[in-house]
Amino acid sequence: MQGTLNEIDIRSILQLIELGQRTGELFVEAYGFPPDSGRGDKSAAIDGKNPSSYQDVKSRQPGSFWFVFFINGQITYAADSQGNNLLRLRDYLRRYRADAALDSLSSLPSIASTNAPEYGYLWTLLENHVLTPAQVRNILQSMVHETLFDLLSLHQGSFIFEMGSALAPQLTTWEIAPLITKIMKQVQEWKQFHPHIQSPNQCPVLADAAKVRAALPQNAFKSLEAFVDGKTSLRQLGRYLNRDILTVARAIYPFVKQGWVQLLMTTAQEMPANKPEFQLRQAATVAQVVCIDDDVAIGKVVECILKQQSYKVTVITNPVQALSLVFQLKPDLILCDIAMPELDGYEICTMLRSSSTFRQTPIIMLTGMDGFIDRIRARMVGSTDYLTKPFGESELLMLIEKYIGSNNGLLFRSNSSLADALEREIKDTDITESASVQIVNDLIDTLVTSTDLR
Repeated sequence: MQGTLNEIDIRSILQLIELGQRTGELFVEAYGFPPDSGRGDKSAAIDGKNPSSYQDVKSRQPGSFWFVFFINGQITYAADSQGNNLLRLRDYLRRYRADAALDSLSSLPSIASTNAPEYGYLWTLLENHVLTPAQVRNILQSMVHETLFDLLSLHQGSFIFEMGSALAPQLTTWEIAPLITKIMKQVQEWKQFHPHIQSPNQCPVLADAAKVRAALPQNAFKSLEAFVDGKTSLRQLGRYLNRDILTVARAIYPFVKQGWVQLLMTTAQEMPANKPEFQLRQAATVAQVVCIDDDVAIGKVVECILKQQSYKVTVITNPVQALSLVFQLKPDLILCDIAMPELDGYEICTMLRSSSTFRQTPIIMLTGMDGFIDRIRARMVGSTDYLTKPFGESELLMLIEKYIGSNNGLLFRSNSSLADALEREIKDTDITESASVQIVNDLIDTLVTSTDLR
């Protein structure tokens, strides 16, 4: 089963999986390119309408994708774009002061080598008695709710459901119908915050501290001030405090509406999987790129284009020798063709991701024109992004600079802002400031009892 969300919505897809008691996984990819991009794949099939919500705008951002795993028509786990780089998992572990334990794991769990690394690490933490079964179930439930909230809000994208074996070992399951009912209600309630709150990934920052201080008890203000720093998103607050995104939004909404708190868009929450938050690097440092492709002509084209931009380039045409050479070179970015003899791109990517050395290295898979299935499989083995062949010089350079920057200056961070394109018209809500103060105080109680959260 596959298609686009113009043909069938996520809710109907989930209902069909439940009715058929299917076991397998659903992959959903948001459209990432505007119609005039010149791409030949389905990603260009966005209509020309103006976006009407945060989700519509988000669907235009490259790198947005989700996985949902099923067994006999029930959900076992759901992941988003942060699943492979463990950013989301770290937030949830922080709730139990267990995020440091993630760094102490010496090797990648065997089931984490698939497209479910969070799941593998949770199982390992459970086996090592870092987390209790109840804590693991709580984290998984939050992950599933968060992922379905985004999916049920999505209106543009492609999907594919593949029958297969269940994700193992099985930790817990959820019935689909009650989840859909609950989360659809949340999606509808979320709309009341527009246009003042547009995305769960926006970061609150104090714009008028004096007025917020006057509205809250002193201890509550100090605790709130520590989190409202312009770096912690609304969604992260919910993760830390074990509260749903609506509760956090209700607490902050009156202050945002009055201009006492401003919301910034974070780029970290929108990053594609396996893309680390790169630090600035001096211009004198030459970024190194490795291209693995058995097609000599492709390799020469890539080498010519990148050397003109002062990148250090190594082309490897023998896929069997690629792994040993890559470990010697330790490049900043890897381009890897999918269709190669003896050892294909999926196998190479899987092996690289199993090593801590290349867990965060951008790996760009080279796919064919009809590469939708290729892109799904590439995501499953941990690729960061893809490049459709044949590609031009500008396409290659834009993708390289997106992940490791230009050698003509300092590396940059992505600074795409979704806010300007969001719908500005909405009815006034009846959320009062006094109600917000009560919600904030409730959240503060959680902060006080969780002394090591920050």
